[in-house]
Amino acid sequence: MAVRQPVESAPRNPQTRAGAVRSQRLDAVRRACRYIERKIAAEDETGDPGPVTLAELGRECAVSPWHLQRLFKQAMGVTPRQYADACRLDRLKAGLQQGAGVAAATYDAGFGSASRVYERAPQALGMTPASYARGGEGAEIGYATAGSPLGRLLVAATPKGICFVSIGKADGPLVEALKEEFPAASRVHRDNRALSTALAAILDHLEGRAPHIDLPLDIRATAFQQRVWEELRRIPLGETLTYGEIAGRLGQPGSARAVGRACATNPVAVVIPCHRACGADGSLTGYRWGKGVKQELLTREAERVDIHRK
Repeated sequence: MAVRQPVESAPRNPQTRAGAVRSQRLDAVRRACRYIERKIAAEDETGDPGPVTLAELGRECAVSPWHLQRLFKQAMGVTPRQYADACRLDRLKAGLQQGAGVAAATYDAGFGSASRVYERAPQALGMTPASYARGGEGAEIGYATAGSPLGRLLVAATPKGICFVSIGKADGPLVEALKEEFPAASRVHRDNRALSTALAAILDHLEGRAPHIDLPLDIRATAFQQRVWEELRRIPLGETLTYGEIAGRLGQPGSARAVGRACATNPVAVVIPCHRACGADGSLTGYRWGKGVKQELLTREAERVDIHRK
């Protein structure tokens, strides 16, 4: 008669346990995001624009408030408060674009007062709320175009600095892309004379005559985007970093995807060198102006470095 051997329980796979922990953490962050969104959506009914506190988020997600804050920032690249601010700004923009008055859109978005909106308007909207509500009417943006080693180059600026740099095959689509966010803008106009210096600086860089581009910028950004873009500008000519490495340099090793999104929303090609960010295996990933342009930029930069080393 055969003797049945005792059945040993299968050992737990450490990778499976780690995956389960990551899933639980991401679920807590997702629940926090949905809670923030629901509370902001309810503010136009309750009239209470009070901030979403870490304590109430912790109770909602059954996680320590400070632990949740750390998880949230690792996953989203911003704090819960910054995420709530971004949600409010999105509601403000939607209200203004749909024809709500400034006062009504401000109230519906959960801002406590119009003064708070006007204080943040230059960075968040690029203009006053009233101007944004009119589709950018009154915004003064000049642009110029020229041929470059990468195709047609468009450079646009407000009186404060460069706001848009794009690369393409023809001027028409480049100008349309510039106008896209503010379709009613009355002051998006060609101004070759005013943009000549900026255009020359970028062309000099692309053609290898200048190692750096030093131009004033006027670009809207979240706190996280700004940090990513600043880190991109620190990458030396001819070198690349992965999204994960950039996230690590920011002290947020879990935010590689958020870094990728920040690169994808960069409005000033070449000036902020998002082409120097690559995938985890070093491969080229998506690039707003096309992978071919990205490859050409990196090849040219590598060749320039090699020339200087010889």
